[in-house]
Amino acid sequence: MWDNPRLLNLAADALYLAAAVLAVALLWQAALRAPYLPVRSVMLVGDLAHVDAEAVHDQLAGRVAGNFFGLNLDDVRRLVAELPRVRSVEVRRDWPDAIVVRIEEHRPLARWSERELVSAEGELFEGQPEGALPQLGGPPGSEREVVRRYLLLREIVAPLGVEPVQVLVSARYAWQVRLSNGMTLELGRDDARQPIEARLARFVAAYPRAAASLNRRVDHVDLRYPNGFAIRVPDLPLAGEDQPPARRRG
Repeated sequence: MWDNPRLLNLAADALYLAAAVLAVALLWQAALRAPYLPVRSVMLVGDLAHVDAEAVHDQLAGRVAGNFFGLNLDDVRRLVAELPRVRSVEVRRDWPDAIVVRIEEHRPLARWSERELVSAEGELFEGQPEGALPQLGGPPGSEREVVRRYLLLREIVAPLGVEPVQVLVSARYAWQVRLSNGMTLELGRDDARQPIEARLARFVAAYPRAAASLNRRVDHVDLRYPNGFAIRVPDLPLAGEDQPPARRRG
């Protein structure tokens, strides 16, 4: 080997490369631990209706450490994501002394429980409603399906000039809807031949004529019949207490 110039050159090049890599690694480690280049500011951008700089600073204070190069951005992202109303977080460095935190907030579509709201994506998050929001509810894991159904049902009843203020599904997946005019609709369970949307659309088409003929307030409608619906009129005089509610065919 020692009398082979080619091998000697290759060995020397390998040693130079190893030394260069080691030097870069040492310099990088020194930069990560160095007291200079501190992070002096956190810049918030994005959707900031409910998250402010003070809340973010309080969340990060004493829980992340490191200078501009050494700060763990994943830790920052995880901690900010724990704040109420935060749906997603992106974090990047901004030379020479700042990090930029982009926040996307949850946008509430409806109330779900006493302390939870639900978004149009069917995601639950803690918060208090601002203004009047509809009430949705169902068994655990049903959030996306309830939201999807709420949006469909809202479109179907729109021709009546009302909207759902409550959409609930039971543990047996029986659906109930309360409208903004105070009327409650019992939609029952889905049927392969007649899904609840079809039952509701049939009711919406027939209801104006039925309401005109009754000329009274309707407070409850049972749509679980295969070919019609039953209505309950609270002030309609009945012949006896056991008389069934008025029934209309759709």
